[in-house]
Amino acid sequence: MKIGIIVQARMGSTRLSGKVLKKIKDKTILEHVTERLKQSKYANKLIIATTTNAEDDKIEKEAQVLETEIYRGSESDVLSRYYYAAKEHHLDTVIRVTSDCPLIDPQILDDMIEVYLENNYDVVTNVGMESLDRTFPRGLDIEIFSFITLEEAFQNAKEKYQKEHVTPYIYENSNKVFNFKNEIDYSDYRWTVDTPQDFELISIIYDYLYNGSHDFYLNEIIDLFIKHPELYDINSMVEQKKIKDVE
Repeated sequence: MKIGIIVQARMGSTRLSGKVLKKIKDKTILEHVTERLKQSKYANKLIIATTTNAEDDKIEKEAQVLETEIYRGSESDVLSRYYYAAKEHHLDTVIRVTSDCPLIDPQILDDMIEVYLENNYDVVTNVGMESLDRTFPRGLDIEIFSFITLEEAFQNAKEKYQKEHVTPYIYENSNKVFNFKNEIDYSDYRWTVDTPQDFELISIIYDYLYNGSHDFYLNEIIDLFIKHPELYDINSMVEQKKIKDVE
C-alpha cells in the first residue's frame, strides 16, 4: 500500500505573505514541516502540492532542495490539486497536511495511520467539521482518507468551499468519519502560522526547544507552556478563518 502525505503550500497569503518560506532557526517553515513528517514510520511518499502561479516557482525550488516530490495545480481548487497529485503518484492512502504547521507531530500522525489501517473509516481526522471535534492544538491538523474517497469528492463536490478546503464534501457525505481525540483537550492552543503573532510564537517555541533536531512533540511543547504561560497570550487574539470563508 502506498501511503502519501500531500502538503499544500503557496506563497500567497492574505495575512502573512510568503509565510512557508520564512525562516526559523535558519530553516524555512516548509523545511521544518517536511523534516517532521519524514519521521513517520508508515508514510512512504511526501509530495508538496503548490500552484501554477509564477510566484510559487519558489515553492518548487524549495521542494527540490528538500528532495520531496512536487505537484503544481489549481490555486483555488485545492481539491483538484490533491486529486491529481495523488493520482500522479498512485497513492492508495492520502494524508492531508498544510504547510503552515511547523510543529506537526509525526507521533500523532502514526497513531492516526494505525487507526485508519486497522478500521474501515472513510476518513480519520483530528480536525473535523465542528469545534467540539477538535482536542489537539490548531497546527497539528491531520486528515487521512483513501484515494477512492478523494476521487468521489473530486467528482461530486460542487460548492466553492468544498473545492477550496479539500475535505468538507467528505465530512458532509460520509457516516464513517472517525474523530481522533486526545485525552486532554488542548484545542485552545494555536500552533499554526497565519499571522505575524503566530510566527512570533512559533519562533519562540523553536528558540526554547529546537537544537538542530526535531525531538520535541506535543507533550514537550505543552510542558513549555506550563512553565511559560505567557506564551499563550502571544497569539490568543488571532481569530481562525471559518471553513466557508473565501481568502
